[in-house]
Amino acid sequence: MKAPLIVLSGPSGVGKTTVVEKLFAQPLGRPFRRAITATSRQPRPGEVAERDYHFWTTDEFQKKIAAGQMLEHAIVHARDYYGTPAEEVLPQLAKGTGVLLVIDVQGAAQIREKKHEHLSVFLLPPSQEQLLERLRGRSTEDAATMERRLASADRELARRNEFDVRLVNDTLEETVRALTALIEEQFTQRGFR
Repeated sequence: MKAPLIVLSGPSGVGKTTVVEKLFAQPLGRPFRRAITATSRQPRPGEVAERDYHFWTTDEFQKKIAAGQMLEHAIVHARDYYGTPAEEVLPQLAKGTGVLLVIDVQGAAQIREKKHEHLSVFLLPPSQEQLLERLRGRSTEDAATMERRLASADRELARRNEFDVRLVNDTLEETVRALTALIEEQFTQRGFR
C-alpha cells in the first residue's frame, strides 16, 4: 500500500508553519512526516537548516533541477527558488509513511500536472485584514520583501479553488483538528488500519 501525500498550500502569513508545528506536536497514530523542502532564500531568525528547509544556493538549486531531482520547484515572490527534492517524498510513500508537503500554489499545480496521487489543502486566512496583520507582525522582512509577499498572497488566494479542500485558519485548534481528520481519512481510504 502506498501511504498518502497531503499537499498544504496557502499565502504567506496564513499560519502554515504554526499549524504544521501543532499538528506534529500531537500523536498522529500513523507513520507520517513533513517533507523538508528547499529554498534559495536566506534563513529567517530561528530557522534551522535541514529541519526547516534545505538552504541551497541558487547554483545548487539549478543543478538539482537540471538533474531531475526535484518533485516540484518554482521561483516564488519573484525572487527565490523553492521546491521539493523527490527523495523527501517518493521513498517515504513507497515504504508506507505518509508525507505532508507544505508548498506554494505553483508547486501544488506541478504535483497535479505530474499526476501524483494526493489530497490538496488550501489554508485560508479568516480575512484579508488578518492576513495583512500577520504579515506585518512578522517583522522579519524589509518593505520590498513585504510588498512582494502581499502581491503573491493576492495571486495565491485567487487560486484557492484549484485545491480539493479549503480550510479557514480561524482557530488554530480547529484547523489542526480538521487537518488531522483529513490525514486519517486518507490513510483509511488506502486500506491502512
